[in-house]
Amino acid sequence: MELKLRDYQQECIEIINGLESGSYLVAVATGLGKTVIFSHIKRRGRMLILSHREELVWQPKKYFKCTYGVEQAEHHSSGEEVVSASVQSLVRRLDSFAPDEFDIIITDEAHHAVAETYRQIYEYFTSRLHIGFTATPNRADNVKLGEVFSKIIYERNLKWGIKHGYLSDIKCLQVDIGYDISDVSKQGDDLNLSQLSHAVDTPLLNQAVAAAYREYAVGQTLIFTATVQHAHHIAELIDGAVVVSAETENRAEIIEKFTNREIPCLVNCMIFTEGTDMPLIETVIIARPTRNASLYTQMVGRGLRLHPDKKVLQLIDCVGITGKLDICTAPDLFGIGKLPKNITKEKIQGKLLTEIEDMIEAEANRQPDWKINVQLIQLFETNGKYDTHKVNYIIMPDGSMICSIGEKRVIKVRAEDITGNSYAYMVHDKTIVWTIPAAPMQEILDAVYNRLVCDYQRAKYLWDLKLVKRWGALPASLSQISYLKKLIHKSRRTDIQVDHNLSKYEASVLIGQLA
Repeated sequence: MELKLRDYQQECIEIINGLESGSYLVAVATGLGKTVIFSHIKRRGRMLILSHREELVWQPKKYFKCTYGVEQAEHHSSGEEVVSASVQSLVRRLDSFAPDEFDIIITDEAHHAVAETYRQIYEYFTSRLHIGFTATPNRADNVKLGEVFSKIIYERNLKWGIKHGYLSDIKCLQVDIGYDISDVSKQGDDLNLSQLSHAVDTPLLNQAVAAAYREYAVGQTLIFTATVQHAHHIAELIDGAVVVSAETENRAEIIEKFTNREIPCLVNCMIFTEGTDMPLIETVIIARPTRNASLYTQMVGRGLRLHPDKKVLQLIDCVGITGKLDICTAPDLFGIGKLPKNITKEKIQGKLLTEIEDMIEAEANRQPDWKINVQLIQLFETNGKYDTHKVNYIIMPDGSMICSIGEKRVIKVRAEDITGNSYAYMVHDKTIVWTIPAAPMQEILDAVYNRLVCDYQRAKYLWDLKLVKRWGALPASLSQISYLKKLIHKSRRTDIQVDHNLSKYEASVLIGQLA
């Protein structure tokens, strides 16, 4: 039966088919069918698919109606139209191929593309087109993919997928297991695995995870653990649970039994983080705390696919004492790395798309702390080596920056994407007036500043940080106070208290938000 493409898949395919040459990135959330997309790209010659795991090498075969070869371990290709290769195997076999052998190179899970093994392959081949596909919006080590891919040509994120009914919404629940990882040290972009294992893999804590499964899990459940040993210890406490590790030889058989409800629970360590297609996952339990937002997204992503028997994904975060560690939770799925100060990790409960997102946005829109925001801007400049030209930006929870210039006009600079690019636009009374297309972040900051200087001098007291500090430190005017009170009454906001200690800046921010 012919596979019917979804509208967004067809749209992406048409964009790729219109490209003549170059190296580009497609960012689509887990469950939106990136394999379906790249299997339908028009080829002028042979195609090479690069993957880093066994499951990913073989998975695309069912979508291609042509000869399909594999380069992995004992498997060798022999001139097939499409060759799917393990990066680890192919990098040792480059001499078997001519540099111009492939018209298109596809890199699956392209957030790995900056690794040295991948680079060797890219440097060897002279393909017309290189398209990377990823579901991960960023790398935990903040390394940008701009060295490999020039820009993102198509993007559909998790939020978009849920809103449009292509992915399951997520019901989030935090269960205090009693983990104490305050003494676990950071290692690279995550946590020291040996210390983490010692902290979370104890008989009492494992019993607590098993109890959380019995009390809160719904249907087919996937549990992520810190180590294989940790997985075995938890599985022993859950009736019918099966451990899947790198040493498990009959993975396909186990997955089939799980899908058929013959196995109620799979417990794994880093096996089902990428590329595994198991639509019937009704509950995901994170018993492996992580600082790595990409890893966290990949773990939760296993349960996002739609299934007739599933209304919503139950996400259970096993939490405890973290000390100063910034552990990933549900908001990280939307790219919200920093929570508003009035929201604690313990408040992250409910449906992700509606209840939680609304709560975070509501808190973010309350009166900002000027001093803290200035510090955040300075940190942004230092870490990224950027020059904001002292524009009065406010950093939002999703990493984007906004600058209000009055009269319902707001300039928004999006957080830089995985390639290091950003874009900007102005909204006037809910209408986009102009845009600055995708470019490296510093170029976007420069372009916004030039627009402000050329077109918005009359509003300089609002966007120039030096003037804002000078003007904003003055007491709020009587007209500001009067207007603010009217807006508060109209909006029925009981959380905002107006007194005569407000500064002009504080009053203007509140007026801008309420108006």
